[in-house]
Amino acid sequence: MNISKDTAVTIHYTITDTQGKRLDEGDVAYLQGGYDNLFAKVEEALEGKAVGATLTVDLAVEDAFGERDESLKRSIPKSEFPPGVKVGGQLRGTNDRGEPQIYHVMKIKGPEVLLDGNHPLAGMALRFSCKVNDVRAATSEEISHRHVHGGHGHHH
Repeated sequence: MNISKDTAVTIHYTITDTQGKRLDEGDVAYLQGGYDNLFAKVEEALEGKAVGATLTVDLAVEDAFGERDESLKRSIPKSEFPPGVKVGGQLRGTNDRGEPQIYHVMKIKGPEVLLDGNHPLAGMALRFSCKVNDVRAATSEEISHRHVHGGHGHHH
């Protein structure tokens, strides 16, 4: 079976910076067809491929995690900081528009905790390499939920 709209695809991927430094690696299952489960340029390059196919796609900043948004940086008093969260941890909050936002704990400096709501790879051009490990027809439930269930996909 070839990758096409509404197929459930499992890939093993490696993300590097443009100098080849490995930034992330793993397995992921996604729903092909513009469901925003994977970078659009990677989905486009995978269209029509079958199990065993490999590819590498260079992603400009805007095609990856976008430009950094300095307005997503926050400083909160340490007294408001939840217990047990340390540098490198994550907190859920809201951005200036009241929308849910994940913040990364960047630094604890005296009475202040510095947070950053940008994705850690925002502002970077990336190289996305992958191998297709599985392709199958998506279930009607996966299509209505807009993501793959089970395996390396989403679990309810």
